[in-house]
Amino acid sequence: MSTVIALKPVQPRMPTHAKFEVTCSSCNLRELCLPGALCVEDLARAERLVYARRRVKRGEALYQGGAEFNAVYAIRSGFFKTSLVDGEGREQVTGFFMGGELMGLEGLGAGAYQGTAVALEDSEVCVLPYALIEEMAREIPALQRRLHAVLAREIVRDHGVMMLLGSMRAEQRLAAFLTNLSKRFVRRGYSASDFHLRMTREEIGSYLGLKLETVSRLFSAFQKDGYIDVQQKHVRIVDTAGLERVLATRS
Repeated sequence: MSTVIALKPVQPRMPTHAKFEVTCSSCNLRELCLPGALCVEDLARAERLVYARRRVKRGEALYQGGAEFNAVYAIRSGFFKTSLVDGEGREQVTGFFMGGELMGLEGLGAGAYQGTAVALEDSEVCVLPYALIEEMAREIPALQRRLHAVLAREIVRDHGVMMLLGSMRAEQRLAAFLTNLSKRFVRRGYSASDFHLRMTREEIGSYLGLKLETVSRLFSAFQKDGYIDVQQKHVRIVDTAGLERVLATRS
């Protein structure tokens, strides 16, 4: 589940997706993505990082765990989950990803994707072959710094998940999950308090280390306490301060 930061050389094959014209400069998620911090001149040089766009239908796997690592994927639209399967065939959800975020970084160290990425809705990604990322990072120092910053962000995210699962009570885990989603939606220009959950409650439970029954009970309790309003998968945060108090309450 943790992100490997060792940048040992990888010589991947180019993805087989058909190539067509793609630009980063006009993308409204550019600031959240790998080329985000580049100046205009460097951005023009980095345009060729994007080898292709790929559309992924709901339920389709973008990549499979154990497959050879050859590219990083930037989400242009849609929503994904990543997961591992244990020896008994049980799925463990390891993350949820939305527009502007990168997937596949866990393959850097071992040369293979560590988990499977599946679209939770019809989605579109940009394919960034890692061989090109390495080449361009040598030419553009700002891109190398940006890559390191992205990796550091993933490490922080993973440490946050470990803390979530290791030291928080069930209600704190769900409160943290909802507030984190809220902040990520805000960064993309969406509402902080009104959003649609693309994942099921069972998937939320798998990610948070909670049983489905516990997740359902907590959603009902949060609604009863006036923190949120829930209509199936639609969530409206009514009392952000209330959720923060749940997070701050010690056992």
